Amino acid sequence: MATSDNTTFDDRETRDEQMRATIDEWVDDLTDLVDEAQASAEFQEWLDVQSRLHDYSHRNTLLIKQQCPEATKVAGYRTWQEEFDRHVTEGESAIWIWVPIITTRCPECENAPSYHDTSGCEYDETPPEEWGQGLVGFKPAPVFDVSQTEGEPLPELETETYGDGTELVDALQVAAPTLDIEVQIVAQSDWTYPSATGVCSQSGQDERPVVKAKNRANDADLATTLIHEYAHALLHFQVADDSERAKREVEAEAVAYIVGRYFGLDTHNAAFYLAAWVDEEADTITDRLQRISTTATTIIDAVTDHLCDSTS
Repeated sequence: MATSDNTTFDDRETRDEQMRATIDEWVDDLTDLVDEAQASAEFQEWLDVQSRLHDYSHRNTLLIKQQCPEATKVAGYRTWQEEFDRHVTEGESAIWIWVPIITTRCPECENAPSYHDTSGCEYDETPPEEWGQGLVGFKPAPVFDVSQTEGEPLPELETETYGDGTELVDALQVAAPTLDIEVQIVAQSDWTYPSATGVCSQSGQDERPVVKAKNRANDADLATTLIHEYAHALLHFQVADDSERAKREVEAEAVAYIVGRYFGLDTHNAAFYLAAWVDEEADTITDRLQRISTTATTIIDAVTDHLCDSTS
């Protein structure tokens, strides 16, 4: 089968060696692209916005999702105005979270002076005016998702894949059982994961990974979303270590870049997605080369077998 770079792997005797060398070369290309993406003005502008959006606690994240499942970027009323030149749309309902109350507190009972007097605490080594600041409790506070605001647009990274992916989308769906994956392409009107275009979860019946992808007009991008989630299914299914999330995303997107490129798609925008996940050095990609290469080859083999069968 010919790739976008006119590489052929038809000779079975040399196929594995050729593919390994080509994937190594493409990973080097991807690492260079990520370095360039991280240094770009577009990425720096996006990074600046991310740094000004608050990172909410797990409890508050759950509260946000319960009240506004489609929320993606959340901030307070004044933060939207002063930091991003955006305004909450009239009639929007606030999302309520808990925020800490930091004030002067007793070193012993940790109450604010107004509560200290009635707490029964007998601490009197230092007067209240000399007490330090600390957490004394929480209070409800309103925040709003970006979808509830209007004004200056926030910068977005261009991460889409381009090309003709119709045949590849079909082949990926047919190849899914070979990879022991259940796949579903979901209509946009039925999609319930607003911050994602694809997800990998566990089937409630047989513990098989289930890949879901949001349908869209760009079939090339749909194809690489499927590949990305297939990589999660093959590499990370039932892995719950959140500390590894960035590395898992790097692996999955690198696989999508390689497989998409192999089948002739323009996948160079994967660099912007990866730039948001890799460490300061893009060598994170090459550190996991073997896992990336093996998984990409597995998916390529499954899809190629189907394509060969359909043309024979």
